[in-house]
Amino acid sequence: MLEKALTGSKWYWGWMAVLLVFIGVGIASYVMEAEVGLSNDVPWGLFIGQYAFFVGIAASAVMVVLPYYLHDFKEFGNMTLLGEFLAVVAVMMTGLFILADMGQPQRFFNLFLHPSPSSVLFWTSSALIIYMLLNILIGWTTLGAHHKGVPPPAWIKPFIYISIPWAFSIHTTTAFVFAGLPGKPFWLTALMAARFLASAFASGPALLIICCLLLRSVARFEVGREAIQTLAKFVAYAMVANVFFIGLELFTAFYSQIPAHMQSFQYLLFGFEGYGRLVHLMWFSNIMAALALVLLILAGTRRKEGSLFIGCLAVFISILIEKGFALVVGGFVPNAFNQITEYWPTGTEVLITLGIWATGFFFLSVLYKVTLSVKEEIEA
Repeated sequence: MLEKALTGSKWYWGWMAVLLVFIGVGIASYVMEAEVGLSNDVPWGLFIGQYAFFVGIAASAVMVVLPYYLHDFKEFGNMTLLGEFLAVVAVMMTGLFILADMGQPQRFFNLFLHPSPSSVLFWTSSALIIYMLLNILIGWTTLGAHHKGVPPPAWIKPFIYISIPWAFSIHTTTAFVFAGLPGKPFWLTALMAARFLASAFASGPALLIICCLLLRSVARFEVGREAIQTLAKFVAYAMVANVFFIGLELFTAFYSQIPAHMQSFQYLLFGFEGYGRLVHLMWFSNIMAALALVLLILAGTRRKEGSLFIGCLAVFISILIEKGFALVVGGFVPNAFNQITEYWPTGTEVLITLGIWATGFFFLSVLYKVTLSVKEEIEA
């Protein structure tokens, strides 16, 4: 079926060509990073933030898989494959961000060549790989069955049921990578896993809705209005939970006046001791979160696809900033010596990140092109 990705309009090939250019720039920047380094004093930055964010995008596939397979919600039929393939690509991107952060590819393989059961990173990496394989198996087998005009084979159902709790596990273990570090009070909270899951179940489905609306516009692929509106309600509820959990953290930090926990929030939201490089970015994230809540909670705006698109985009941007960047940076301010070292991504980091994003969109475009072609054949 992959041969279906080799045919398309000039717009399709133009889009793929642009992505290949960004991929090439990203590879060149990665080679430069391996030779000269990044010259940052903060060990975790943009790459690890993006890793945490895209694990959430991957985990969010369960929001369509669970209703479709366990509750027989047939309206998610056309959307489920898109969600599973989005999860595959998101997991691939998390691996690329880990590779970029490590600097040298062989270091990544040491996780498995010399495993350490006490390392949370070992467990979350293993869980991610298994989750990606599960979604590849489920998605490709189901798409192949549709292509042949037959129902999916019975043997695939156990793998589907396994993938549902596995989706929760990959983001829970990712949260433990942060919450398991006693030297970082900003991350040392029992709410970290709950925050990660809430943000995942908001940002991932929001991105899936955006993809569905764009596919309808450019490829006339229809997943159904009821499916989109139902998923939009999931996004609204999850975003409410995400904002509520962050509010709990703010109350705990500022009411208790525990300096180690409070100072990171002060730095992010108001600046601290004259440093405040991320303040404007964080308030932009907060504004996007407020806009998303208004547009998605109110039924009138949620039912209009224009405002729904803006609301989902606001969710995606808000969580991308807060979880995909600020959460990691805030954990290092102040550092273990009670000093402040501000972080901002270097040009090389930005180019590598854009290259990884382009790689993800490239493979997502291939998988969606195959899916849409199979659906068109079935309808014909």
